[in-house]
Amino acid sequence: MNKDQIKGGAKQAVGKVQEATGKLVGSKDQQMKGFGKQLEGSAQKSIGNANQAIAEAKTALKGSRTSR
Repeated sequence: MNKDQIKGGAKQAVGKVQEATGKLVGSKDQQMKGFGKQLEGSAQKSIGNANQAIAEAKTALKGSRTSR
């Protein structure tokens, strides 16, 4: 896992808590902020996933070049 995957997952969790808290207290503003934080976390996690896939592809490519 890389830092974007970890931070993105954490933002998603915080956003879920914030959204649930907003629902509990009847605050649409907090619900929307929580939902927004979840989206932000999801995007950051996706960037981390893409970066990891690129790094793994580079490693695989280097490995295939040296095994010839």
